[in-house]
Amino acid sequence: MGQPLLIDLVADVVCPWCYLGWRRVKSAVALRPDVEPLIVWRPYQLDPSLPEEGVDRKAYMAGKFKNALKLKAVHTALVEAGAEEGIVFDFNAIALSPNTNAAHRLIRWAHGAGKQDAVVEGLFAAYFTQGRDIGDPVVLAEIGEAAGMDPVVILRLLSEGADKETIAREHAMAVQGGITGVPFAIFGGKLAVVGAESPENIAQAIDKALEAAG
Repeated sequence: MGQPLLIDLVADVVCPWCYLGWRRVKSAVALRPDVEPLIVWRPYQLDPSLPEEGVDRKAYMAGKFKNALKLKAVHTALVEAGAEEGIVFDFNAIALSPNTNAAHRLIRWAHGAGKQDAVVEGLFAAYFTQGRDIGDPVVLAEIGEAAGMDPVVILRLLSEGADKETIAREHAMAVQGGITGVPFAIFGGKLAVVGAESPENIAQAIDKALEAAG
């Protein structure tokens, strides 16, 4: 057994840098085999005001990036960085920008069931590689089922609105805590790394957090 280290990852599942950050944290952990990581996903919503059925992504992104060339450059950089971590970004496949409250609830339940890793990975891949609507309860139930969860229970909990307020509250806490951009990783409750840093830099942050825990 390695030295246990809590890694809180504040992130959103429609944030491509968060997908990159998630993978890079895992790559960093692989560089430190003597560390036993406990990665806990902390919900953050890039846009909690989006309707549950989502909005057209092309129009939504055009509103955010007035310069289409700049958006294209960002996408190109992400595709290249993603390839290094084994991520296939297919931005053209994404039709909708969903409200991610429901997806965060699924991750919360997955964590309780010991399936967080598979569900987070499933959500990211569904959205960024397959262009699926991860705001759709049926899609969420399928992702949960693929990770070994009960899809019927997931659909029931989603329809009942279970933990909807909890996610909203946790997002608000992150914002009040001064988090304005994600991914935001906190190692050992002490040391923060903002953005999708390289696995080497993250591994150094892990070392510092362990030293501080001493």
